[in-house]
Amino acid sequence: MTQQSPDPLLSPDRKPTLAGVERAAVKVAALLPQTPLLPLDAGGRTIWCKAECLQPVGAFKIRGAWHRLTDLAPDQAAAGVVGVSSGNHAQGVAWAAKRLGIRATIVMPSNAPQMKLAATRALGADVVLYDRVTESRDAVAANLLDERGGTLVHAYGDPWIIEGQGSMGIEARAQLAARGIVGPDKVVACCGGGGLSAGLALACPEAEIVAVEPEGWDDVTRSLAAGEILSVEDLAAPTECDALQTPQTWPINFAVLQARGVRGVVVTRDEVRHAMRVAFEKLHLVVEPGGAAALAAVLAGKVEPGEATLVTLSGGNVDPQKYAEIIAG
Repeated sequence: MTQQSPDPLLSPDRKPTLAGVERAAVKVAALLPQTPLLPLDAGGRTIWCKAECLQPVGAFKIRGAWHRLTDLAPDQAAAGVVGVSSGNHAQGVAWAAKRLGIRATIVMPSNAPQMKLAATRALGADVVLYDRVTESRDAVAANLLDERGGTLVHAYGDPWIIEGQGSMGIEARAQLAARGIVGPDKVVACCGGGGLSAGLALACPEAEIVAVEPEGWDDVTRSLAAGEILSVEDLAAPTECDALQTPQTWPINFAVLQARGVRGVVVTRDEVRHAMRVAFEKLHLVVEPGGAAALAAVLAGKVEPGEATLVTLSGGNVDPQKYAEIIAG
């Protein structure tokens, strides 16, 4: 009997592709309604804001998590998954795992917002805490996998996650086309480890891609400028953009970003807070600091809008007291 070759689409060593992004988009469209694409005036130009803060888990991360978990083989699903996350990916994995009946363990920083920790646990995931400064979350996850078995569902260094996040770009392209707009010609994305930026780079091959990071956590920006992967210089650097606190990108993400000529931009705390207020006042949306970084770059004049600029509002999971403080100015 001739032995069947394994499905290349299911190989963990494969590279993310546009075809994979399109496959993920079909899966996501069958599960979730489209998030709104909202126009906003930015210095006399209209930009298009993708309100991923309105996803069931309050962030775009549900896309990649669903794509990854629905491609697990039966034996993999039975063994469960282990994720690493600052908070939003945790909720995406936990949500998908609960819906699919899969056991999920998430490695999260001990100083993650209480809202994100509570929401992840409420979805049924087992949360394992680590110290962001003194411990490696990847090492903690590896130990858990050795002890318990299962499949790693990384927050960004995974072909399924990259493709799933890119489904946002497929959706936005269709929404622009429905308005008679060809595009986007520029995509401005909030960036932590680069999973979303890489996915959008695949989904929108004709667009210029700009990855936006908070000051102090600009490893992707520096890596793209240097042509090699660099780490965050100070893991204790303060930032309100907890969703974008990743120690360094992974080769799978970096390869996509480099191949597409992606550039990085860094925004300040004040610029992010201003963007959150604009989203509240003009779009009537609650956007968390990390989810407002891309909009902050445009409003601060660090990214010039094009004819059809897509801006990600990637998450809205923020502790109420912190949000009230920021909006009050």
